[in-house]
Amino acid sequence: MDVFNSRFIINQKRWLWMDYDKGMGIIMVAFNHCYEVLDDHGLSLNDHPFLNYMRLFLYGFRMPLFFIVSGLLIAKSLNKKGLNSYIADRANSILYPLFIWGIVQITIYLVTSGFTHNGVGPISYLYLIIDPRKTGHFWYLNTLFCIGVIFAFLKAKLKITPVLHIIIGFVLFCIAAYIHAHDLKAGVLADICEYYFFFALGDVLSDRALAEKNLQRFTSWKVFFPLLAVFLISQYYCTNLNLNAIEGGKSNELYVEYKLPFLFIAEALVGVALTINVSLLLQKYRKMNFLRVVGYHSLFIYCTHIIVMTMARTIFTKAFPISNVPALVILVWSSGIILPIIFYNLCLRYNAWWLFTFRKPVKEVEHLQATSIFGYTIKDREKSKGALVNV
Repeated sequence: MDVFNSRFIINQKRWLWMDYDKGMGIIMVAFNHCYEVLDDHGLSLNDHPFLNYMRLFLYGFRMPLFFIVSGLLIAKSLNKKGLNSYIADRANSILYPLFIWGIVQITIYLVTSGFTHNGVGPISYLYLIIDPRKTGHFWYLNTLFCIGVIFAFLKAKLKITPVLHIIIGFVLFCIAAYIHAHDLKAGVLADICEYYFFFALGDVLSDRALAEKNLQRFTSWKVFFPLLAVFLISQYYCTNLNLNAIEGGKSNELYVEYKLPFLFIAEALVGVALTINVSLLLQKYRKMNFLRVVGYHSLFIYCTHIIVMTMARTIFTKAFPISNVPALVILVWSSGIILPIIFYNLCLRYNAWWLFTFRKPVKEVEHLQATSIFGYTIKDREKSKGALVNV
């Protein structure tokens, strides 16, 4: 069986560079979360400052990347599906897995709270809706869904233009900057205000960014090297600011984002521009196709990777045990990317697709069920059972 479903993915008509881009993004997200999963568990992470430096270095542009990419596609989606179908699709692909895997993760934490002292309580289920930052990484799915619905309604019903949306987004970003600067509690509203700008930016750039001629111009080493130079300078500067902003005895990766918000915009845009350029170059030369596969599964990785990495940490530190920090980082980090992909495709193969979507992805399920595993397909197994019954 092709447990990564790579043949199906590669044969799909998709924006290849977007899958490359999302693949790089989710790998960077998983690295940061891997560090957090390993932290405070008796491991000598402080003896490896390079790991902390790299997670901060790769931090400032990852999430804006996902919002900009989503914004690039909203106009095409609305033109093709209409408002109601668009919202239904967002509920299916974002809101539904948010609740399924948010509830699963919180329940696991509640059951194990007596052993781990993770601070999770029954109120955490409500936080998935009103203040998802308190549940960890699920804030992104909540914010992405809310922004997508609000943006689509304003665009489809009130005919708000992309330029006006950018202005609205910038005003909202300023409101978010005020909230963070004064440490106000606004729950999910703070994230909606902060990231609406990046979503709107994706929409305003969509016509130019998705035009073939412009993509060809941006697919250039002449663009790559200047962007790389600016990226290294900006990330070096912002990383040192976050590194030296000590909070609770640890570096604060949110310092630039929350306290220097306009520097954060600049940092994010440079990082996003570089990753798009790299993605286009990879698409041009058809290299590192595994990133396409990872990017295709990015949402499913995002939903489950914390659970998987927590289990991997427990297994590798208790069952084996392994205490070498670099080895643990590689093992836990790769587990958090690879195992969710395998798990998702096995769920589809064995009709447990409802763990990720309330609409059955028929073509994908049929492809996986027709793919052999240990020399047998689902249909072969059913025939074997029928033959035994007849005997």
